[in-house]
Amino acid sequence: MQEYFSLDWEQVLVGYLEGIFPMGNENGSISWYEADPRAIIPVELDEDNLKIPRSLRQVISKDIFEIRHNSDFETVIRHCAEREFTWINELIINAFSELHKKGYGHSVEAWKDGKLAGGLYGIAFRGAFFGESMFYKENNASKVCVVKLFEILKRNNFLLFDIQMITPHFKSLGAIEIGKEDYFEKLDQAMNVERHFKFI
Repeated sequence: MQEYFSLDWEQVLVGYLEGIFPMGNENGSISWYEADPRAIIPVELDEDNLKIPRSLRQVISKDIFEIRHNSDFETVIRHCAEREFTWINELIINAFSELHKKGYGHSVEAWKDGKLAGGLYGIAFRGAFFGESMFYKENNASKVCVVKLFEILKRNNFLLFDIQMITPHFKSLGAIEIGKEDYFEKLDQAMNVERHFKFI
């Protein structure tokens, strides 16, 4: 896998158009990856695709967390990088922080007692949202953010919610894997519309 020691925000968007995404390496470089099959959460507006467990619905109904949008993007991404094996290095942080400043990068955050309890970040580009990573300090905090994000994408008529690679957590919420041909068909549809990430 070829390594690169530079990454700017425009390269990230071009990569998304080509179906690839950057991941950081331990030596400070990045490499580009293409997931096949690709994991997505369907966001068709005529279906309630997200499978929300009863226990999580109860957490949401109790309003344990205050959900905010873009109040501390860089802290979210740095918390996401705080794990033993991480693909989020300084090149990734800098490029995605710049995407945030340009209006493409978004964080959905769960706050409790004035402290950041969990969150996620990703990129809204045309009719697609590319989910990148999430973290939690309090149980269920990141899961509540996923549910809020899904609601935002549905209400703003996004066509693609790309999570790149499947995990047991996302699978339990209704994520599916699709082949390369199907993915590029959905990506093409999403890139030919304009959508706006409006926090609701």
